[in-house]
Amino acid sequence: MSVSNPRLGMVAGEASGDLLAGLLLQGLRERWPGAQAAGIGGPKMLAQGFDAWWPSSKLSVFGYVDALRNYRELVGIRTALRKRLVVERPDLFIGVDAPDFNFGLETPLREAGIRTVHFVCPSIWAWRGDRVKKLAAAADHVLCLFPFEPALLEQHGVRASFVGHPLADTIPLEPPREAARNALKLAHDDTVVALLPGSRRSEIRYIAPVLLQAAALLARQRPCLRFVLPVAPGLQDLVWPLVNELAGGAEIDLLEGRSHEALAACDVTLIASGTATLEAALFKRPMVITYRMHWLNWQYMKRRAYQRWFGLPNILSRKFIVPELMQDAATPEALAREALAWLDDAPRRALLNDRLTELHLTLRQDTARKAGDAIAQILEA
Repeated sequence: MSVSNPRLGMVAGEASGDLLAGLLLQGLRERWPGAQAAGIGGPKMLAQGFDAWWPSSKLSVFGYVDALRNYRELVGIRTALRKRLVVERPDLFIGVDAPDFNFGLETPLREAGIRTVHFVCPSIWAWRGDRVKKLAAAADHVLCLFPFEPALLEQHGVRASFVGHPLADTIPLEPPREAARNALKLAHDDTVVALLPGSRRSEIRYIAPVLLQAAALLARQRPCLRFVLPVAPGLQDLVWPLVNELAGGAEIDLLEGRSHEALAACDVTLIASGTATLEAALFKRPMVITYRMHWLNWQYMKRRAYQRWFGLPNILSRKFIVPELMQDAATPEALAREALAWLDDAPRRALLNDRLTELHLTLRQDTARKAGDAIAQILEA
């Protein structure tokens, strides 16, 4: 098969998947300028010429409670997308993260003779290890972000390649602190706290309030602090009322997106567990990782967790290099206390910077090239 102009089907859910898929598409277009891609995607993918039949925001749900609320719509979208892809028969389908949605799409596509790649190994090493069976049925090949994942998957008969993390290629080893501060109109000597509650509506509902209350406490103890809060597109209407109600005297700048600038500019971040914690790690930022969710989701996840860590910097380091405050432990007082502990301990910050630089170098693998090599082998097989 010629791979000069491959046609790709793709699905990426929520902001983190859109970011990864956009970076992947950029690299694939450098290799195959005539490549076409269509399916479900967001603004980062659209910027690479992606044809979005549905927006990725449709898949931005978390946990079983949210999924049940949106079940009929999600199943309807997946069914319609599967039928269209079977008719149009792309050369390859790439599912980016969103395993609960993509596995149910990839499996019938593969059965219909369409080759499938899953980009991002699901966290079977953290919880829900039973998903490896679904992954084996769904994907011809898995592109892994982390170095320990291919050997784990190969034990279950799943072909996989470590391609590194595309963010490690795009985020500079030395964070552009001054440029980011200039762009955000922050002074050189400001002490800046970045609040990152997440990009899902449920995360704004459960996590943003406690971050804003922590900011109010911090502002009372250190009135000179500045706060920045990046808000994902379409969520400003949820965040503004919370800021007005809960932020107290904290000086909070709401940003339209711009999370990378916020992380580059800040001195410490209070941040929701997820891909954003890896971004914070690549920017070498001290962080306090947190998460809150519906109590039923929490009970389910807590019982099925395989390890002590939730945040990616700790998981990859196999120890607590940054604090985690989850669910009931995520109080405004505890978050404020841990943030001040970072601000008041320069040697601890320097040690963290060294550890995160080592992590950055491990993940910097020229992901676009490695992923392109793996995809080319599949297309040429």
